[in-house]
Amino acid sequence: MTRTLWDSTIGKKTVMAVSGAIMLLYLVAHVIGNLKIFFGPGEFNHYAHWLRTVGEPFMHYEWTLWLVRVVLVVAVAAHVTAAYQLSRRGLKARPGTYVHSRPRSSYATRTMRWGGVILALFIVWHVLDLTTGTVHSGGFQQGHPYQNVVDTFSTWYGNVVYIVAMLALGLHIRHGLWSAAQTLGVGSRTRDRALKRAADVLALLLTAGFIAVPVGVMTGVVS
Repeated sequence: MTRTLWDSTIGKKTVMAVSGAIMLLYLVAHVIGNLKIFFGPGEFNHYAHWLRTVGEPFMHYEWTLWLVRVVLVVAVAAHVTAAYQLSRRGLKARPGTYVHSRPRSSYATRTMRWGGVILALFIVWHVLDLTTGTVHSGGFQQGHPYQNVVDTFSTWYGNVVYIVAMLALGLHIRHGLWSAAQTLGVGSRTRDRALKRAADVLALLLTAGFIAVPVGVMTGVVS
């Protein structure tokens, strides 16, 4: 039964919708945490430390954080796999002589594929930059996330990579949220306008919230 559901188009779309919802919830929590950087190094570093002690003493140090990471990795893997397989299925089903006379989808829809690639590459860079410090510019300081963030956004390439990725994220959320609502049966003819407006607003707020951090460093508000 599970195998049959996964093999079906609706099953893959459901996997994309559910995994996307999990990632969206994480992004909302993540941007709220990121904005704590505007309250100074003490507040931001304390927040980063708190993430590693959530659930203590029942959970060991960093166990909750690693649990969240595992759930996110599974969600990302499921999302990417389902998206790739749906894309391949769509290409196989398309007649060889089919040609678009004019684009029928929105800009966000047409850029979902390359936007997903950009985000996948960004996640790898982001982890290597601010989690492991492997590609971090300057001296990575373990336990000093505030200074590490300032170091990253003190470089032009750090800002370019991050801002481009966040713009791609906004477009991805804008289309993905509405599409997920249709897949899960939340959407309807009467709700479509409200759902699209909600997707626009959420995408804008998340994009602005994430981009506010590098802009804050560039302008000297965060230093």
